[in-house]
Order: sequence, then C-alpha cells, then structure tokens
Amino acid sequence: MAKQAPFKPTESELEILQVLWQRGKATVREVHEELATVKDAGYTTTLKLMQIMHEKGLVKRNDSSKTHVYEANVSKEKTQQHMVGKMVNTLFEGSAGQLVMRALGTAKPSRQEIDEIQKLLDSLK
Repeated sequence: MAKQAPFKPTESELEILQVLWQRGKATVREVHEELATVKDAGYTTTLKLMQIMHEKGLVKRNDSSKTHVYEANVSKEKTQQHMVGKMVNTLFEGSAGQLVMRALGTAKPSRQEIDEIQKLLDSLK
C-alpha cells in the first residue's frame, strides 16, 4: 500500500510529475521518451524513480495489465502551492512581495501575464 503523499519531490521526480500532469496517465516508456527529449537519462533510472515515487505516494500505478500505467497522485496546483509557500518562508523571510518582485525581475512576463497579475492585484485590494 502506498504511503501518504509527501510534498518533497526531488528535481527528477518533479520532471516526471510534469510529464504525468501533462499526459494524465503514462507508462514508464512514455515518460522516459518524453524526458529523453530534454535530458540524458536511462530507462532503468526512470523506472526506478517511478517505483520510488509510487512507494512515496507521489504517483498511482495501475498494474492490472503487463504494462504498468502511472498517474500523478498529487495535484500540480497543490504541489506548486506547497513549494512556493516553503520558498517564501525559507528564502524570502515570509514575504510574498519579495518573491514576486524577484520573479518579475528575473523573467519578463508577457502582456497577458501582466494583465492576469493586475487582475489578481486588483482583487487583493
């Protein structure tokens, strides 16, 4: 039985979760092929990571057929929320404003993103 899902995925686990969040469900082979387009990783490494993620409760596995099919057991939004919250507390001394200013100073947002940020700011007033 899988454990309660922790919100401490490693960088490699996050890469796998990104594939599963995008695809919904996937086999190890499908995840590996997707990751191979951006990084050099062996199939057995991907397989082992996904097995560990299953043990940790980060992914669910349907093993009713010969080929196991995996899906994320944690939502993208909840994972982002937890990791951003942790980052705000540890790197920005609890200041969400400092995080936002650093983020906006690092990457130029699109016009659409600026509009969305402005709507969020207006709703917070």
